[in-house]
Amino acid sequence: MSFENTPHSGTKPGGVREALILTMVVLTLLVAACGAEPEDGASSGSGEQKNSPGAAERSTTGRSEETTAGPVTETGSDEAAEFARAEVGEREVTNMLPADGEGPDPARQLPENPPEGIEVYPPSTNRTVEGPIDYSREPPTNGNHAPLWQNCGFYQEPIQNRHAVHSMDHGVVWITYRPDLPQEQLETLRPYGEENYVVVSPYPGQNAPVIATSWRVQLELDGADDPRLDRFVDEFRVSELAPLSGNRCTLGVGKPEG
Repeated sequence: MSFENTPHSGTKPGGVREALILTMVVLTLLVAACGAEPEDGASSGSGEQKNSPGAAERSTTGRSEETTAGPVTETGSDEAAEFARAEVGEREVTNMLPADGEGPDPARQLPENPPEGIEVYPPSTNRTVEGPIDYSREPPTNGNHAPLWQNCGFYQEPIQNRHAVHSMDHGVVWITYRPDLPQEQLETLRPYGEENYVVVSPYPGQNAPVIATSWRVQLELDGADDPRLDRFVDEFRVSELAPLSGNRCTLGVGKPEG
């Protein structure tokens, strides 16, 4: 639509104002007509289609899934999300020096893609207390513990929960096995006891043949030859999730083999 300009010559004094008012009215109607969208969802002149409320909801959901979906981890979506949010708890002590007087070993970041099947438990307190301690899980994953920790190494007799939990507070991985584990699998576990920050011991009554536990993280295994065991030890030893990670596991209690 085009508009011809009104010549100024010969125009009455009030004519200019009336012409301007008329022009503004026409422009207002024109803008309203161009901005209006069809009510029946038909295509507009620009070629864009107006979506129904249901389509808009599906579209929003689709974008949300694309935005929030990250790398698929072996733990599954729920476990991966919980694991990603894990951090040292507000009530956990983090400023205790190792018994040998040296500075702690540097803590390691949590793995981006942990082994499938891990269970992550909420933070608690890690105070040292005297006497027996009741734990809600067997083997326990975290909590208050004895003043002394378990020395790292391989054991053929059960050890006390409260000492092992203190070791895990220092960043130790505790590998437990059923007392009736076949001898060949027992020999597979034995070398882990020679590594730093690892305790291996039998645990009567546990659910799985072998269980690997670090502070607040646990993995049930099908046996000593389960390939996830290597990954767990490598990825959760001296974990940054352990409040006193890097405080080592010597000069404590227990006499491991060789």
